[in-house]
Amino acid sequence: MPTQQDISTHYTHGNLVAAIRSGVESLGKTIDSVTVDDLGPVDEFHTGGRQASEHFIDQLGVTPDMHILDVGCGLGGPARFVASRYQCRVDGIDLTPEYIETGRVICGWVGLNDRISLHQGSALSMPFADGAFDGAYMLHVGMNIEDKAKLCSEVHRVVRPGAFFGIYDVMKAGGGELIYPVPWATTAASSFVVDPAQYRSALQAAGFAVIAELNRRDFAITFFDQSRAKTMAAGGPPPLGLHLLMGRNAPDKIQNMIQNVASGHIAPVELIARKV
Repeated sequence: MPTQQDISTHYTHGNLVAAIRSGVESLGKTIDSVTVDDLGPVDEFHTGGRQASEHFIDQLGVTPDMHILDVGCGLGGPARFVASRYQCRVDGIDLTPEYIETGRVICGWVGLNDRISLHQGSALSMPFADGAFDGAYMLHVGMNIEDKAKLCSEVHRVVRPGAFFGIYDVMKAGGGELIYPVPWATTAASSFVVDPAQYRSALQAAGFAVIAELNRRDFAITFFDQSRAKTMAAGGPPPLGLHLLMGRNAPDKIQNMIQNVASGHIAPVELIARKV
């Protein structure tokens, strides 16, 4: 059984700030001129990138007076998008120390330290007070968390009554074994992909009411096709991209992800719930 340390190690790069800084310079930018939009290709570590974030977050009703929680925030990319787009405050939490350290540096680059706080820790035991947040979301996080019931219970604890909890995760869409490695796991031992029904059950048991569900498989396939065409036309990956996060076997992880979705085994799914 993998530990949380094993999962953190899977995501650790070793020199991520330098790699991203180099990519920024390859774009002809500096850390003083780079923008949240410039960073989108490396900041949004989930299927569909910034386009998916816009579609998903726009449904949640975020307003400037809100204090939002990003569960499994990674580098803080979605948090930076949310804070800049909706002018609200965001706290993020993630297992991987390097992601939190890198995310804090990047928040400084784009001038968002005053609205974003990133914390290293577990989504199953968060250092936040009861009812501290007006809403929460997570993007491609649950695949690394076996105990969905505890996850939903802990999010329920830290959001106020009536708050939203939005989930955009890779979920099972049919039978068949997944091909590994994938972006979130090297082997099946650290992959906890379940179907939407199990998410709904965990949410409802925790005290959430599910108000929307959308399978994004068709969007994902189109996104993968467009990304592959851009990469081929450019003769290789862009200076800033998810390959920087996934390491030397990034092409294998990406190709296996595409194959798993195309085969109908998995699909990215949006679920939106409210605390009752």
